[in-house]
Amino acid sequence: MKTTLSVIKADIGSIGGHIKPSQKLLDRVTSYVKENSKNLVNDFIVNHTGDDIAILCAHQLGVGNETIHKLAWDAFLDGTALAKEQGLYGAGQDLLKDSFSGNVKGMGPAVAEMEFEERPNEPFLFFAADKTDPGAYNLPLYLSFTDPMYCAGLMLSPKVGEGFKFHIMDVAHTEGDRMIELDAPEQLYDIATLLRDNERFVVESIHSRGSGDIAASVSTSRLHNIAGKYTGKDDPVCLVRVQGSFPATGEVLSPYSIGHFVAGFMRGSHIGPLMPVKNNAPVSYFDGPPLVSCHALCVHDGKFTEVADAFDHPFWDYIRDKVSRKSVDIREQGFSGAAMLPYSELEYGGIVERMKKLDKHFKIRE
Repeated sequence: MKTTLSVIKADIGSIGGHIKPSQKLLDRVTSYVKENSKNLVNDFIVNHTGDDIAILCAHQLGVGNETIHKLAWDAFLDGTALAKEQGLYGAGQDLLKDSFSGNVKGMGPAVAEMEFEERPNEPFLFFAADKTDPGAYNLPLYLSFTDPMYCAGLMLSPKVGEGFKFHIMDVAHTEGDRMIELDAPEQLYDIATLLRDNERFVVESIHSRGSGDIAASVSTSRLHNIAGKYTGKDDPVCLVRVQGSFPATGEVLSPYSIGHFVAGFMRGSHIGPLMPVKNNAPVSYFDGPPLVSCHALCVHDGKFTEVADAFDHPFWDYIRDKVSRKSVDIREQGFSGAAMLPYSELEYGGIVERMKKLDKHFKIRE
């Protein structure tokens, strides 16, 4: 059976600033999808990470299907109306266009999709991040699909050991999808050269070189590219198939123990460690730290199993403590140096106006 997984995520309103959506807002979005998805989707799940609501659907209509995308768009519009009634902060924040144009890509919401022939058992992971950008997945995906230090299957499993093809996007190019395909392990250094720059080059998808099957899909939208100004962080989503010819669940989760530094935190303008959190976790310290949740489940005949919370385990409590310490350490540096993003990222915010004013007062010393 051929199945499509589509996850579409947006910030459409939050309690007390950038904390979490209200329960009524979550219920409204869920009700809308339930009432309008008959004969469209086989199954769906609605949840939140930080202040973003995600709709995960299983269907048979293929990637980029207009009716699936419009279902999510209309659900977010309906939710935005309630968010305004409730006076929630940032109501409709991620809905950057006035009308639906066939596909939500380039309209604000984050989108990750993949289509595949279902295996007899089809486990996958759904990652949702908040207060960061799509490059946050670069390092974990690199390590879990190319590095035997994190993915023992590259040595122990003949199928996994056949390697993977990385599809990488230049997200700074706004006139179209500027892409490159690179093979691991032969072009490992080339992949690393690109993925070190999280704000410029982003993994869009990964495919098995043995079967050609898709293994991972990442949302690549940069909100400032759409709006031309800072409107919030991109809050990306990621789907990863696991087991069999793909890395095992534990191998995909393993790199998140690093708590690696990513863009995000307050006003999306700082650097902070990525914290693996339990499902439906709120945002807190300094509008962060940057968060990632992971829903582990299977899809069978287009239906989802119940969700297992991959980061709800005592081990990850230890990692959260470590990330908390790293967060405090870098926040003690305030605005200075590596604690903030470079000017190329900040130019979409108010700092550019301040720089213009200051620039007029510079003089060349004789």
